[in-house]
Amino acid sequence: MTFRIRLLLLFAVTATVTVGVATWLVSARASRAFERLDNQRTAALVAQFRREFARRGEEVVRRVDGIAAAETTLQMAIGLARPEPDDSPYVNEAGALAATHALDFVEIVSGDGAIVSSAQWPARFGYQEEWLRQPVDWNAQGAFLKSEELPDQVALALVAVRTVSAGDKKLYIAAGYRLDREFLASLVLPAGMRVLLFRNFDPASAAQALVDPSGAPGDLARLAPLIERVRKEGRETAGTIQWPGGPETFDAIPLAGREKNLLGVLLVGSSRRELTMLLSRIRWAGMAAGGIGILLGILLSLWASAHVTRPVERLAVGARAVAGGDWGTRVEIASQDEIGELARAFNGMTAQLIEQRDRLVQTERVAAWRELARRLAHELKNPLFPLQITIENLQRARDQAPEQFDEVFRESTATLLDELANLKAIVGRFSDFAKMPPPQLEPVDLNGIVRSTVKLFEAQFHAECRPPIAAEISLDDGVGLIHADPEQVTRALKNLMLNAIDAMPAGGTLQIRTSRRDGAARLEISDTGEGLTSEECARLFTPYYTTKQHGTGLGLAIVQSVVSDHRGRIWVESEPGRGTTFQIEIPVNG
Repeated sequence: MTFRIRLLLLFAVTATVTVGVATWLVSARASRAFERLDNQRTAALVAQFRREFARRGEEVVRRVDGIAAAETTLQMAIGLARPEPDDSPYVNEAGALAATHALDFVEIVSGDGAIVSSAQWPARFGYQEEWLRQPVDWNAQGAFLKSEELPDQVALALVAVRTVSAGDKKLYIAAGYRLDREFLASLVLPAGMRVLLFRNFDPASAAQALVDPSGAPGDLARLAPLIERVRKEGRETAGTIQWPGGPETFDAIPLAGREKNLLGVLLVGSSRRELTMLLSRIRWAGMAAGGIGILLGILLSLWASAHVTRPVERLAVGARAVAGGDWGTRVEIASQDEIGELARAFNGMTAQLIEQRDRLVQTERVAAWRELARRLAHELKNPLFPLQITIENLQRARDQAPEQFDEVFRESTATLLDELANLKAIVGRFSDFAKMPPPQLEPVDLNGIVRSTVKLFEAQFHAECRPPIAAEISLDDGVGLIHADPEQVTRALKNLMLNAIDAMPAGGTLQIRTSRRDGAARLEISDTGEGLTSEECARLFTPYYTTKQHGTGLGLAIVQSVVSDHRGRIWVESEPGRGTTFQIEIPVNG
């Protein structure tokens, strides 16, 4: 991955993360602010309900007190207290009282619990209301919730009870208001809020159990889990309901009767549609900001790449040129910042490399010629000494024993010719090494060269005068053709095989392997000889250096020259007592 791509990704990720975190923070704060506002509005609505409930309760108590204190009520209590009272004159009295005092429910009950008159259900005349006969001081009680049976349903009523005494008998007056949609409609609701009333005592008519101020039936199925929690826990509970138009948060407030039995649940709903829309706008704004940030990141990365990566790329090109041998490469300096300083340092480095290379080349040339002169002097010294001795013998024979001169002359000339031939061979080897021709590249089958060369040495592997050598050949067919000079490659392989055979005078195993990797053909020649020390490995390719008594010291130098001319490389791996392995890599394309 290039630096330009990394820079682009860095800017893009930074912009995305920054915008994402900012969007999350704004969304979280908006949600918390909405929750606080929603809680405040819900609390205000619940407080309004409680105030309205208390006000209506006080009004019910006041009106029932007015009925109980009326003279007509006292006369009715006295009339019903007679030994054999006649209830028929009072059958319609409750309806008249309800109309007069604007009450929804009015019942007049005698001391024995029988209904004398009922405004809401006149046909219940004579029915028993046993709950009124409980040992309760009704005149000290306030208004309370009660389920009220009607001809077609059961209603939720806010009622108060008062007693009127006549002698030792009592007359009960029970009256109140109905809690229905008119009551809910009287509440002032903030925008986005609504209130519902669930009546918990009419299983036969569950469809009408949920009351809405508008009169529309509510979706009881979705609210049922929240109502069930209120039934189980008996306390105020909150929950969120998912509607098709958006979520809505409800506060469910239990409404208990005088005996703490749950008669209804007041549901205060607050729509979260505004919050949902707000969060959606925030998210879209965040996405837009993120897109703009990514676009700016791309522009910034392009600008940064123009000012950073391009100079670095020029430095990289210059470094590759230096690695390829062009030590005179210079990098253009276009800035005064760190990149410019790096470019100046690079140019200074290449200038020093050229200077050091020139000195190193001169030093290596002097050292090479000194080593070559030393080796050549050593090679020439061996035949020169016999030549000198032979000539001195001829001079002594001519001066001291002329009669033996002919015989000495014949022997001396034979010696002179042998040593001259030796001198000629030395000069020829030196000439051959000095005039190595450049390789003539052509498609070459490396495996074929290995097979043909091994055949040439089969006789030496099984010579009678020495222990046998086992040849193990492992050739990779994937090597294919390489561009090389077949004669020079064959010559190098011969020298390496001769070197391996000489390293195993007691016999052993010669292994030759070929393979291909990273666009290069690899040739490995291993022997099981005595091996070499690290110092010997370091000097092995030096001309005229040899570890053998009969060697010329030019074989491995010629191999290295051939490999170098083919743009390849050669190295040796060896340890004393563990054999030696020569490895050659030659580019397939030359």
